[in-house]
Amino acid sequence: MIGQLIMTGIVAGSIYALVALAMSLTYKSSEVANFAQGEMAMFSTYVAFVMLATYQLPFWVAFGGSLLFAFLLGLFLHLAIIRRAKDPNVLNLLIITLGFQVFLYGLAGWKWGSEQRVLKIPVSQTETVEFAGLIISQLNLATILVAILLMISVYILLRFTKLGLAIKATQQNETAAKINGIPTRRIVAITFGISSVIGAVAGILMAPITTLDPNMMIEPLLKGFAAAVLGGFNSLAGVVCGAFILGIVESLFGFYISTEFKSIVAFLIIVIVLYFKPSGLFGTHYTRKV
Repeated sequence: MIGQLIMTGIVAGSIYALVALAMSLTYKSSEVANFAQGEMAMFSTYVAFVMLATYQLPFWVAFGGSLLFAFLLGLFLHLAIIRRAKDPNVLNLLIITLGFQVFLYGLAGWKWGSEQRVLKIPVSQTETVEFAGLIISQLNLATILVAILLMISVYILLRFTKLGLAIKATQQNETAAKINGIPTRRIVAITFGISSVIGAVAGILMAPITTLDPNMMIEPLLKGFAAAVLGGFNSLAGVVCGAFILGIVESLFGFYISTEFKSIVAFLIIVIVLYFKPSGLFGTHYTRKV
């Protein structure tokens, strides 16, 4: 039984991990938690739905088109809105992302309404497979595998490519990176695009599990934020670990204590972690000595 509960937590943690990873990437590049991440993912998922339902395109074409749209949406947020902010500070930029979140939420509600829709993907939600003595649906297994594959891809990008090295250099010291010839503004914009793509994948995986509507990513965004706080916003590996920890704790809490209060676990974790270890379990807290 406990193994099945852990597996359920890993499925939820996979979604949280993608959202947390996307938020962490933008935070490391701009020091701003992008709270529009969830609505950007939701809107990109609607784009995939329109391609599938209205234009009858194959799933993989719609999937690729949705990711392209997500990347352009991330670029638009940074180039057209964030970069043009006058005298920006962390609070102003945070409010900008919240404003963009409200804008996308309202636009989706106006365009598609609050009707709940079903995003059909070529993976069954009812058929199950047995893995190490555990029963898991094909959809949940695909969710875990896609999330892990995407996280490995991000690691390879940051570790072994010139773009990844430029992103890391910009994240560590933007001024020094600029002095060494790295186009830091362009790199930050690309980082926003990449994080938007990661969020879009989370949205497309989330929609078949629940339903497609303007509210679908509100809870995953909050849980992803909680996972990032738990793991440490400045540690990509930390936010992923924090997401899986949160998913498993939620699953165990819901079964052994109460499903009604399962959602409060994330917020309780935020309070506890911020009180005892503000930098997160795997994050590093820097103090100025001179």
